[in-house]
Amino acid sequence: MKHGLKKRSSKSGLPPGTPVHIGQQRTDTVTMTVCTYSGKDFHEQDTSHVDECLALAKKPGIRWVAVHGIHQIEILQRLASSFGLHPLVLEDIANTEQRPKVEDYGEYLFVVLKGLHLKEETSEITVEQVSLVLGQDFVLSFQEGSGKILQAVRERLRNGKGRVRTLGSDYLAYTLTDAVVDHYFAVLEHLGEHIERLEEELVTNPGAEALQALHRLKRDMIVLRKAVWPLREVIGHFERGDSPLIKPSTLIYFRDVYDHTIQVIETTETFRDMLAGMLDIYLTTLSNRLNETMKVLTVIATIFIPLTLIASIYGMNFRHMPELEWPWGYPAVLVVMGSLAAGMLWLFRRKNWM
Repeated sequence: MKHGLKKRSSKSGLPPGTPVHIGQQRTDTVTMTVCTYSGKDFHEQDTSHVDECLALAKKPGIRWVAVHGIHQIEILQRLASSFGLHPLVLEDIANTEQRPKVEDYGEYLFVVLKGLHLKEETSEITVEQVSLVLGQDFVLSFQEGSGKILQAVRERLRNGKGRVRTLGSDYLAYTLTDAVVDHYFAVLEHLGEHIERLEEELVTNPGAEALQALHRLKRDMIVLRKAVWPLREVIGHFERGDSPLIKPSTLIYFRDVYDHTIQVIETTETFRDMLAGMLDIYLTTLSNRLNETMKVLTVIATIFIPLTLIASIYGMNFRHMPELEWPWGYPAVLVVMGSLAAGMLWLFRRKNWM
């Protein structure tokens, strides 16, 4: 069990809708970035004060409030009250153990996604919950960390690239969802390279380190599968256009994200099958090595069995053994033993036993 990790059991006995932060405990300051835009106008400001954030969020236009840190429940409650969020939504935002899902509350959509980070120095995959609230003219995003997954979207808004400034909040929600899914491909590429290297190592030099690497990759695939599989249902809800908050012109973009999600799922399943097969490769390679070793030992033992028999016969202390008095007895026995060993080696090679 990791230290500083608050579990779901801490909510036992509390009424539904009670927000309790469940996840990695943090002490850093919660920061908020408010982006407002309408056509050619764009304004962005970072703040750590919820009152200032709410004042900035009242500006006209499309509003994106990005919250970095969900461990301070008071801030979440102020934001939820200002935007009219249901207590159950606030409870799910604070709980980082949610599975990806989408819930329609009429005036807004609540979406839970799982963002994946790849630490290059350790090749470790970490999971970060990304919660989105899509309203008529606003999007709220809640992340556990600094928000690097959605940083590219913020850069596009600043530089005015693409059509995100000219379209509504539904297109912004699509852009944020697409950014989360795009990170999956980077993680899959990394895993694919590791799987290829590990497969070669298992065939040529299977050892304890290779087995440990295999188990680490299998754990990573479990984490990836838990994050990806429910995402198909989430994107499918957007693609079907069940909510009036999603304009028909935006549906085609969600279809594109749906296709990407299917690709990620198929790749994930392919990697899982490859890892399952690699465990068989590891066991088979070890078995083949053991068989080769046993074959060599068997050949050696088989060659020395008749030699041992001859040596044991002439090692008996009987008085009447004619060869003991013969001057050429000792060399003759050595010649016989050498010829016998050479003959057996020739026979084994001819039968491809060695």
